[in-house]
This record gives sequence, structure tokens and C-alpha cells, in this order.
Amino acid sequence: MDPTQIAARADAAGGVIRTAALRSAGATARDIRRACESGAVTRLRGGVYTTPHAAAGVLTAAAHGGALCCASELARLGVWVLDSSRLHVAMGGGGHEYTHPECTCLPHWDDPPPGYGRVDVERALVQLARCQGPESFFAAFESAWRLGLLSRRARMSIRARLDARHRWLVDLARADADSGLESILRLRLLRLGIPLRCQVVIRGVGRVDFVLGERIILEVDGRDNHDDATHRHKDLVRDANAAALGYVTLRFDYALVMHDWPRVAAAILRARAVAR
Repeated sequence: MDPTQIAARADAAGGVIRTAALRSAGATARDIRRACESGAVTRLRGGVYTTPHAAAGVLTAAAHGGALCCASELARLGVWVLDSSRLHVAMGGGGHEYTHPECTCLPHWDDPPPGYGRVDVERALVQLARCQGPESFFAAFESAWRLGLLSRRARMSIRARLDARHRWLVDLARADADSGLESILRLRLLRLGIPLRCQVVIRGVGRVDFVLGERIILEVDGRDNHDDATHRHKDLVRDANAAALGYVTLRFDYALVMHDWPRVAAAILRARAVAR
């Protein structure tokens, strides 16, 4: 087996591969040595090889002894996650952790052993529910669905694998949430007994995030949107148009929803009471 073929095998495995997998595919010890000498693969440690195409997170997870998983893999896929500051590594039920420089990895010990590379999106979401709780899971689940990463079969598989107390979140989820922040706000209000209409088109205003009752618009401005002057002006124009039609617009940003929720809840509850 030539170096290019060995590198292709490793890339197909997510950028990290064991000697045993290469040998079972027909590579000899000499083939593997030649691949290392050519730079097609690099020896990470005894029995483990990587390619230049392997993602940084995958390499770090392999250095720790497992596969990229949970919030880290979801963030890599572009899924909205609440916190991916630490690298999440799937170790399986009996994996071995290895020391490596500047390690801040968060190991996951759920079975089955994943080997190296990355876990699939279904397992990553189930891990997230257990790791970061229902709000984080719900936001990521809706985001993954919107991105087209979850078939109906995948959604049902995730539901079956969740702890029983979290399964209702799959039933509640929608495919049209624009951001995880919207998902979290909707979930929190539902827990307060306040249902919302989502992604409502209002003539003269456009599509709004939520409508509460008949005349209250709720808009949620995410971490990366609506900060510049142009977006801010467009928001003000929309709010003015909505007011001219008899709507009241309540607008909340990431900091308010995530760090000052009592203020948000109080504003919504008061507006709801006044509107009745």
C-alpha cells in the first residue's frame, strides 16, 4: 500500500487511524514507515497516525485518547451551542486518557468506545443533553434540524436515546428557529405557561421572531447580529412600522436573555397583562 492510499484511509477515518486498522486493510509495517517518511501521515504516538487534513480539534481529542464529541463536534458542524469553550472528548466506557500540552479536555465516558475521529451528530446531541442540560440540548437540536443535519429517523433515534425527562423537548422542537437564543426564550416562556406563534409574517413589517397574543411582538437579537448601525436602523424602522399597526415590540439581546432573565420575564409578563 503506497503512502497516498494510507493517507486516504486515515482521512476516511476522520484524520486519525490506528496501526491495526491499516494492517487489516493490507498495509505492512514498511508501508506505514514509508508513509511517515513521506509526510503523508504523522505518528501521534505508538499505534496511532494522523494526516495533515485532520481538524485541530480531532487531533487534540486523539492526543487525549478519544474522539471529538458533544458541544465541540456540534460547533464544528456549525450547530448553535451555548458553550464550547472546552474540548469534549468521547472516551467510551473504558478508554485511557493521555497527557498532552495545555489540556483542558472534558472527557465523556459513555459507551460504546468511539475510537478516534468524530462521533456522529446523533450521539453528540445525546451527549450534550447529559452534559449541559435541557436548554442547551433544545437549542442545539433545533439548530441542527434547521441546518438539515437531522432526518426524521435521526430525530426519533435521538428521542429514544435521551433520558425520559428530556424526550418531550424533541416533540416540542421546530425546524425554523433562526437561532439558539430564540429556542431558549421559547422554551423558558412555555415553562411559564406562555405559548408563542413563531416566525410570523406581518404585512408591512416582515417576518418577526414571535407573536404573543394578538399585538405583542418579541424579537431576539443574537450574539452576532444587530450590533452595527445599519442593522440597528433597520430594526428601528421595523419597530416603528409595527407600532403604526398597533403592535408593541419587545426586543431582547443575548446578554438580557442569558444573564438577566428575570428582567426579560418581567417585561413580557407585564406587557401580556396590559394587553388583556
